[in-house]
Amino acid sequence: MLKCHLSKIMGEKRLKMSDVSRDTGINPGTIRRMFNETATRVELNVVETLCEYLKIEVGDLYELPKKNIEG
Repeated sequence: MLKCHLSKIMGEKRLKMSDVSRDTGINPGTIRRMFNETATRVELNVVETLCEYLKIEVGDLYELPKKNIEG
């Protein structure tokens, strides 16, 4: 499962969900679900908008954790 680092990034930049929503035009519910890592789907334009707004790369926002594979 993808790990979303939005809460960490917003914390480092001292941003509130309401400010990000207002500044980007992204629905507050979408921001909240990404922040709380409960989002199951996110539109690519939302990811692009957030990356541009936060001045980060997609890989900074999302991470695909390595699974422990035993062979």
